[in-house]
Amino acid sequence: MAEWWVVLLAIFGVLVCLLAIGVPVAFAFLAINVVGVFVFWNGFAGFNQLVLSVSTSVSHFTILPVPLFILMGEIMFRSGIASKQMEVLDSWFGRVPGRLSMMAVGGGTMFATLTGSGMAGTAMLGKLLVPDMEERGYAKPMTLGPILGSGGLAIMIPPSALGVLLAAIGDFSVGDFLIAIILPGLLMGVAYASYIFIRCSLQPHLAPPYDVPPQPLLPKIANTLIYVFPLVSIVFLVIGLIFMGVATPTESAALGAAGTFILAFLYRGLNWNVITESLKSTLGTTVMMFMILTGSTAFGQILAFTGASRGLVELATAVEVAPFFIVVLMMLMLLVMGTFMEPLSIMFLTVPIYLPIIQALAPGLGLTAEQATIWFGAIMLLNMQMASTSPPFGLQLFVMKGVAPAGTRMMEIYKSALPFLGCDSVVMLLMITFPAVVLWLPGLL
Repeated sequence: MAEWWVVLLAIFGVLVCLLAIGVPVAFAFLAINVVGVFVFWNGFAGFNQLVLSVSTSVSHFTILPVPLFILMGEIMFRSGIASKQMEVLDSWFGRVPGRLSMMAVGGGTMFATLTGSGMAGTAMLGKLLVPDMEERGYAKPMTLGPILGSGGLAIMIPPSALGVLLAAIGDFSVGDFLIAIILPGLLMGVAYASYIFIRCSLQPHLAPPYDVPPQPLLPKIANTLIYVFPLVSIVFLVIGLIFMGVATPTESAALGAAGTFILAFLYRGLNWNVITESLKSTLGTTVMMFMILTGSTAFGQILAFTGASRGLVELATAVEVAPFFIVVLMMLMLLVMGTFMEPLSIMFLTVPIYLPIIQALAPGLGLTAEQATIWFGAIMLLNMQMASTSPPFGLQLFVMKGVAPAGTRMMEIYKSALPFLGCDSVVMLLMITFPAVVLWLPGLL
């Protein structure tokens, strides 16, 4: 067999070429796996192992929350519950600088606990807030940027379908991981709100203030109890039961999905059209994710069999550099990949390579292998959130283009996203420097 680095370069070279010419990610992985199995796993006899690997990768009980979280978001989006939430949120905001931009952050944080999808969050916020922002004379940086950043919070605040997939690929605790990303996600929301407040205070023309008629306190409280408080029960079903150790992530996801259907029915937003469209969209997204998952699992096994994974680990641990700088370098590589690849592709491509390295570096970081895995997974998930809003090919950028005012140019969307990517970078640096930001909540379990 050839040297491990020759095998690694060959596999990655072919994979990058396939992705560059537009081959779908799932089929690119399938092609690499079929050829790799034939070459490295004893010809046709290796295909039996490939079939077993594919079957095992999608029969894990731990990945069952993925379609359930996606279904929750679809029902929330299509039943109109989200618009009711925004109306209640609007009634509580006073005359703060950048009022509607602040509402985007508040709404994004609220939707993140219910949807699990960054693209769905961006689409909802865009449809609900952009028309009013445009009418009030908000500039593009305070219209597009806050929605892009806040919509992506759904990736970092549970329930996160991408987070469940990351834990499944890395083979670590889904429950611990969903709890671990709560604090970083909230810090991102605080960073966005702080940036908006400071910039709108210094440059009020970006978000012109306007008179807000006072609303009686009792109706605001009543609407909050009717339209917001019941949604807290969904958050409790999804996150609270995991934190208390009463239910597994899969059981919590099932309870959350059932609760979402019940709320949509009670709010009279549930009908056969909403149900069928939600199920069709959930099925399509889930099949796509699971197809990539099967390819990624076999891909990781091929790398391990050829010695490429072991060679990379030995190379990383042999370098006379502090583990902190190796982690930063790995994050920089992910950020570069995020400018031209979508998060799922990056995650499935790099997790089988990166996690063994991090586990080997754990003692030098002052962490156990399990802690290092969850800590690095949270940082990587934030990186994936940044990839979804990174120019030029971030998926949320194109979702934003679809809901932006007519005539909005992609360059304006790119420029609006950059300050919020800067806020994400600050939070990422905090997570890298102070692992307790990630590990404190799981440590309470």
